[in-house]
Amino acid sequence: MIDLDDIDRALLRALSKDATQSAGALGRDVGLSQPATWRRIKRLTDHGVIAGRRLDLDREALGFGVAVFLGIKLATKGRVSLEDFERAVCAIPEVQTVEHVLGLYDFRLRVVARDIADFERVLRRRIMPLPGVGDVEANVVMSEERRPGPI
Repeated sequence: MIDLDDIDRALLRALSKDATQSAGALGRDVGLSQPATWRRIKRLTDHGVIAGRRLDLDREALGFGVAVFLGIKLATKGRVSLEDFERAVCAIPEVQTVEHVLGLYDFRLRVVARDIADFERVLRRRIMPLPGVGDVEANVVMSEERRPGPI
């Protein structure tokens, strides 16, 4: 565990909004020089607080107008391992996230598709035939607001 001060938290908030900012620009926002900002970012990265930077694509601009959360309960846990299911579902390009969860379902998936008909095709041809799939619940995303999380 690393101790974070107010400047570290301000840097993390700024990076979570736009990770492409230079150390100089970030430093100006938090009142540090470029080298001091760079050293703090390196320290945060070295300690695993910053695990990476990723590109956030606009799914709608790419033609994927539908996002669906699927809850999947495995029917035969003894015959199909969780790892086998996870490996198989991760190979489906429309599946953006795979989360192993506690509760009513064993897995929670985020699936994108061009439209509802395309989602139905993905569900019927790619997800339902996977080994061990039992109960499935679909929740279509109507709107979404992204928040960076507590810092």
